[in-house]
Amino acid sequence: MEIQLKKGAYAAAAETMGGELVSLRDRNGRERIWQGDPAVWSGRNPNLFPIVGGLRNGEVDIDGTVCRMGRHGFARRKEFSVAERGEDYVVLALREDAETLEQYPFPFLFQVRHQLTETGFVTAFTVANTGDRAMPFCIGAHTAFACPVLPGEGFADYRLVFDEPEEADAVLPGPDGCLLKEAGYALRGDAIPLDYGYFDRMDTLIFQGLRSRGVKLVNRAGQGVRMDFPDFPMIAFWTKPGAHAPYLCIEPWHGCAAYTGESGRFRDKPGCMVLEPGQTRALAYTVTILE
Repeated sequence: MEIQLKKGAYAAAAETMGGELVSLRDRNGRERIWQGDPAVWSGRNPNLFPIVGGLRNGEVDIDGTVCRMGRHGFARRKEFSVAERGEDYVVLALREDAETLEQYPFPFLFQVRHQLTETGFVTAFTVANTGDRAMPFCIGAHTAFACPVLPGEGFADYRLVFDEPEEADAVLPGPDGCLLKEAGYALRGDAIPLDYGYFDRMDTLIFQGLRSRGVKLVNRAGQGVRMDFPDFPMIAFWTKPGAHAPYLCIEPWHGCAAYTGESGRFRDKPGCMVLEPGQTRALAYTVTILE
């Protein structure tokens, strides 16, 4: 079910399948979220839970039990219920079922709140442990922004601009989807000019430990989007290698794919969080349209 949202000059839509915000139209009626294309990538804005990225051989050790789970977890392929809604917001909820318990043996409540603002939106995740034992999890977003936006522009007319000058090396994905210990792209300064070649070679640019808590995706006139991600220690950028499609995903993560050579235990995953019974954890990111 698609749910329409409205705030001032902005309009958006959320989808109960996957709990996603799947559309955001600015004051000029331009669509700012990639609308998906099965021939390229059908995704739009998936929620990543209870893992981010892939597992080594698709398996993970959870308290001594080997469990199997697909890339980025199961939330993006599950139907959420509507917990609360208003003209400019919706709260979508997912609980465990027989299918999730086979992959991830924990009762939980995962809520996603999409709230329109005067200049964009805020997405807030809340995870609650409703069971009787400690629950490890990772979480992330995968928001695909239309890029370019304006007629006559190209992908290379845009760049990523960070809040602070950085000296960081992107983590390099390996051929099996696991992350390597060696560096990929070297970020030196506060900007990355967009180039499909980066993604053709490396698939994803993944950074951790940046000083910046916000990043802009903008054209030469400074128009585009800004994402603030204060609750997330990692940020990734992706467009499908070889497709040269008109979108770029900006992905705040708390957790990541398996590293080559890691123990295979869920609790050892970088960025893994653990909730005791009855505890909750909330994280949010904010998107601002720059016009």
